[in-house]
This record gives sequence, C-alpha cells and structure tokens, in this order.
Amino acid sequence: MNTAAGGAMIELHAWPTPNAQKVSIMLEECGLAYTVTAVDINRGDQFDPAFLALSPNNRIPAIIDREPADGGPPLAVFESGAILIYLAEKTQRFLPLPGEPRARKAVLEWLAWQVGGLGPMAGQAHHFRQAMGGVEVPYGIARYSREVRRLYEVMERRLGDSAYLAGDAYSIADIASWPWVRPSRRQGIDKAEFPNVKRWFDAVAARAGVQAGMQLLAEHRGARTMTAESREILFGLGADAPDA
Repeated sequence: MNTAAGGAMIELHAWPTPNAQKVSIMLEECGLAYTVTAVDINRGDQFDPAFLALSPNNRIPAIIDREPADGGPPLAVFESGAILIYLAEKTQRFLPLPGEPRARKAVLEWLAWQVGGLGPMAGQAHHFRQAMGGVEVPYGIARYSREVRRLYEVMERRLGDSAYLAGDAYSIADIASWPWVRPSRRQGIDKAEFPNVKRWFDAVAARAGVQAGMQLLAEHRGARTMTAESREILFGLGADAPDA
C-alpha cells in the first residue's frame, strides 16, 4: 500500500536488501500506508547525519511512524526485528497478544533465531561466497556455509512439525526469515534438499503481501556492481581490493 506522501502513516527508509524487505512485506501484510526513501548503502547514505538520527547503528531499515499510538510526535524505530514487533503491536497482527504467552513466546523465539542466527550467518555466507570480488577466503566460505546449512536443518526439523516457524499461524517470524531464505543458492543451499523448508517457502511466497513487499525499490535491485569505493564503504576492504 505504498502511497503518496500526503497519505502515508509510515515512512520507510531502506534499500532492497532482505532486512528491509522484511519491513516492506510487513507493511503490505498489515495494509499500512507508507512511503519509501531510498538509502543507497553503496554510496554511504547510511552515514548521512539525517539517517543516523533515525538509525544510530547506521544500518537500514528504519521507519518513522507519523501516527504513533500515544498521539505524540512522530516516532522513529530502527533494527528490523524491533520494527516488526512495533508494527505487529501497532496493528495487533502476526504476533499473539501478551495474554497468549505460549504462542507469543514461540513467535519471539523464532524471530530472535532469525535476527541472531539466520540473517547474520546467511549474510556472511553471501559475503565470502560472492561479495569479496575475487578474493578467496576458503575458511570463511567453509565456516559460514556450514553454519547456514545447520540453520536450514533446524528449519527443516521445525517445519516438519508445524506449518510455520512459530506454529500453525503465519507470523513475524516467517516474515523475518523468508527474505533470507529466498537467495538460498547464494548461501550454497538448494531448497530442494529441504522439502519442509521448500513447502513453507512456496506457501509464504504465494501471499499477496509478500509479493507486493518484494517490490521494494525494485528499480535498484540487481544493481550489484561494486567498486573499490563501495566495498570500502560496506566492508572496509580498502581501495586496493579488486573490482567485482
């Protein structure tokens, strides 16, 4: 429900990465009106003082809620997991209420699993397998590829017992995890090896909100050509690193 600025409740500051796609999917699933401001991480926009005022960790995504529940001034939220919880509580969707402690704790457990495990480990696998611009680090490739495979095995076992990560209901745990599973081949994973994960992935992919959310800054997706300057901004590899 991306809309013109005049009717937007939420401002999303993002770049088309899995962590930002979590939030655009959530906004679409919740039917919230929002606008998008591109934060080009390849150019270093994440270090702009205006963005740092929203996200002190200089990482995307961040949101501004123009209509917070307390009726006060606009409220900024950073870190994708915190944003998902904030939006879930704002809309009372995709996260059980505190009065349902067992269901709620399961969602929060699997959300924490994604934020602390699947996302960082898959990101490191992406980095060492593809983003190094021809610099081979066999230990890094092996370490993070093994750990990502272990995490897929965790998902495979879990999804053999339940339809979704936190149980029978679709939740922010699935919204957080799905964009990181989408590029599995970049992690050295063939989803066909994990039939329960594949069944879950396809079910989530079929949702209209997921499809709409994945259009986030689509015009910038695939612009992955990296220069020595952009690698220095993103990874601190230095100007002498080879071009990708």
